[in-house]
Amino acid sequence: MKLSLETSDKQLSADKIVNKAIAVSGGGVFKKSSLKFEFRDVYYQALRKNHEFLLVRVSVKDQDSIFDMLSNVGFERYRNNAFVKLNDSIAKLYEASVNSVHYFSVLPHGLNDDAVIKTRLENERVKGKDYYKIKVTFNEEGGGEDHEDIFIYWFGKESFKLDYLAYSYNEEDGVGMRFREAYNERYINGLRFVDYNNYKSENTSIKLENLAKAFDENQLKLLSKIELENIKVDLVDP
Repeated sequence: MKLSLETSDKQLSADKIVNKAIAVSGGGVFKKSSLKFEFRDVYYQALRKNHEFLLVRVSVKDQDSIFDMLSNVGFERYRNNAFVKLNDSIAKLYEASVNSVHYFSVLPHGLNDDAVIKTRLENERVKGKDYYKIKVTFNEEGGGEDHEDIFIYWFGKESFKLDYLAYSYNEEDGVGMRFREAYNERYINGLRFVDYNNYKSENTSIKLENLAKAFDENQLKLLSKIELENIKVDLVDP
């Protein structure tokens, strides 16, 4: 599975690989976009303009509309038009759940955020294709509630597109790992989107960085599908 770093690509740092991946996935379009989509019958919207952002989740429950909004200023929840005061621990849970969906929806965008620490690992072959392999961790400052999570990304050596990712999580409702396989690639107004097959390992001894090998050997179990629907991208004037 593992390949030595070839002479021709030794000079490609983790930063350079991620930069190329971002470029083939929409590049600068991301920083001046208004994105709307649905995920599991919940409506999401993201507005980004340079270094400012607003991430929204809208759900309907018992005829009430719940608006969760995360921005540079912080997190707020509204029920219909009324502000909902939350204690800090609950607010952080809602904030993390909103941020998570938006984070995965636009990968690899976001991998150059200030809190991100990227490390290049040895190249790897998965399903007969060669990949650059990047490990991502986060600084505690700026890394959010889930700063202890660890991610591994597999970028095609020829395409630089993100085809696989794996991550570990440590949350109140459990500890574990997931492996995702991208499919259904489409470009909408210049931005690349994919859906994911979401896998888990029933062998708890497998290390995070070895999940692609386990996937290659058909040792993972398909847990769910991550599918974005009704995607719309509008460009925002600078």
